[in-house]
Amino acid sequence: MRLKDKVCLITGGAAGIGKATAVKFAAEGATVVICDVNEEAGQATAAQLGPGAAFYKVNVADRQAVQVWVDDVVAKYGRVDILVNNAGILRDNQLVRWKDGQLVKQMPEAEFDLVIAINLKGVFNCAQAAAPHMIKQGGGVILNASSVVGLDGNFGQTNYVATKAGVIGMTKVWAREFGKYHIRVNAVAPGFTATEILAAMPEKVLEGMISRTPLGRMGQPEDIANAYLFLASDEASFISGAVLRVDGGLVVGT
Repeated sequence: MRLKDKVCLITGGAAGIGKATAVKFAAEGATVVICDVNEEAGQATAAQLGPGAAFYKVNVADRQAVQVWVDDVVAKYGRVDILVNNAGILRDNQLVRWKDGQLVKQMPEAEFDLVIAINLKGVFNCAQAAAPHMIKQGGGVILNASSVVGLDGNFGQTNYVATKAGVIGMTKVWAREFGKYHIRVNAVAPGFTATEILAAMPEKVLEGMISRTPLGRMGQPEDIANAYLFLASDEASFISGAVLRVDGGLVVGT
């Protein structure tokens, strides 16, 4: 019961890594409040987490909606101890695709903007809404979802990589800014993880991912949830500003 009596907020908590983290935190004694844009899946996940859990339909790119969510949680539960900024999307495309001497495709500006809005601005929105409550209560933990591609780059992911690298930068800034308030801020950088996002990928692509992972398998959502649990717990009380790779030893190729 490493998170006994802690109030935890998890964005993108309806499925995948967010759901696995919510289940893990609840099993460790936390009161878990998740948000997501998928209301049906969010309600179903919250029902699995026990009577103290709750679901809110929130788009993390909407600053005002995030503020209302966080303030309502604090009003109902009295505090917010842990924020897991997990929500994220993919919209992969090459920046410029050139074939036979001609420009044939570019990453649409709308796709770039959407990924930035959710994966980067969303993390900013949630942290900015939660941090004042943590400061008032004397401490807390903020955990941000980055990715190994935020460290290494990856073909066809200009927008996604920009957000995940940006999350690492913000994590390090906030660790400095909030340390004096006893708020720890860390990031987790998953490798290829078997979530719903990857389910639609061709088998050949998935095999290629596994071949570049020395441990010889995809990560499971629970692998990432275990990392979040450690960083959220008092066992990580002297860890802040860190980026924890959970990737099976992945080597990202070109």
